[in-house]
Amino acid sequence: MAKIIPFTGLLYNPEKVAGDEVVAPPYDVISPECRETLYQKNPYNIVRVDFGKELPGDSGEDNRYTRARESLDQWSREGILIRDDRPAFYAYEIEYRLGGESKVLRGILALVKIEELGKGVHPHEETHSKPKADRLNLMKSCLANISPIYSLYHSPERITSRILESVGGTPYFSARGLDGAVHKLYKITDEAKFGLIMRELYDKPLFIADGHHRYEVALEFKKEMDALGHPNTFFPECAAGGSRPWEYVLMFLANISDEGISVLPTHRLVKGISRKEEIMRRLDADFSIRQAPITDDITKTLTGEGKGAFGLYLDNEDHWYILKCREKGQLKDVPPALRNLDVVVLHELILKRDLWITEIAYEMDVKEAVGKVRRGDFDGVFFLNPTGVEEVERVALSHLRMPPKSTYFYPKLLTGMVINRLKTNS
Repeated sequence: MAKIIPFTGLLYNPEKVAGDEVVAPPYDVISPECRETLYQKNPYNIVRVDFGKELPGDSGEDNRYTRARESLDQWSREGILIRDDRPAFYAYEIEYRLGGESKVLRGILALVKIEELGKGVHPHEETHSKPKADRLNLMKSCLANISPIYSLYHSPERITSRILESVGGTPYFSARGLDGAVHKLYKITDEAKFGLIMRELYDKPLFIADGHHRYEVALEFKKEMDALGHPNTFFPECAAGGSRPWEYVLMFLANISDEGISVLPTHRLVKGISRKEEIMRRLDADFSIRQAPITDDITKTLTGEGKGAFGLYLDNEDHWYILKCREKGQLKDVPPALRNLDVVVLHELILKRDLWITEIAYEMDVKEAVGKVRRGDFDGVFFLNPTGVEEVERVALSHLRMPPKSTYFYPKLLTGMVINRLKTNS
């Protein structure tokens, strides 16, 4: 069961900074060029905290993690960041366009009590260890959730959804993302609404959509804090008999029953394939194969083909290959909840069994992926349809995980809209 609570967020002061200049995309989608752009935008841009640069001469006492903490402290002293004066749930609304259609994603920013994965909070993707070590170092230095975890819940009653839809007026804070999406933050401070929201979500499982590393880091940090003998010397609320702040993590919670949630595919660039005739022979055992003109929109083509369809581009050819599964059941040794997922078929059947491919990279943009193949950086690229939200829910509830980057939830939440910084005695 999910226990969520309101909190006193650490917020940018809109009287001193403009939202467009100080927010940033999540760290894991920021390129070196994008980071430099964000650095130059404003000396108070959150990228300096969440994804700061490594500098020559860095040491254990002076590094990007200590500089992140110092920035939070300094910006708070200067009034650039201000602690809210009363607990709130924060309504977060994103207006965006996708495929020529206008959409609105709404959710609530709250603190969620940390549980072992699979006990109320469910992952759906595998993760890598390196990003987790980085995020844990940042957490230990700043004692803060800088960016929220994007999670889903399923409630056809839509009690919280209607509260979010009723929020109006001027937002406390707003910003336009680099992709043009407009992000708005509102405060919900009515205690009657607190009760409605908390009761609705109490018995709902939560599914991590984006931010698996952040949750696993919060869980590890909680375990380390629990192992300390006297954490209340550092956290005054705990010493006074209050909540243990390290037991909660910042989440954005969106209702699967609402419109506005979008999932995009992440395509697979591959190395290790060279003989086209041999590739086609191996794939022919499991897929029907046809060609389509390179001028066709591969995304629309795959959408029309439906489940079990994949695109493939090789060399400098003037066509796509369209692969379609001949029959179900090729992956009988894979759990049923995973067996028919396109991303699993791609990884387990095409890449592992048929082609024995181990070198994989990821790319969202079709043109960029094709360009990397044409430049010779990769031997080919496989395109696939997006994973459905209902598939995420099914896999998560089955206590299973998809391959890394099986989903790309869009739009991305901006870092810096609200921060959860643990109150300490320091």
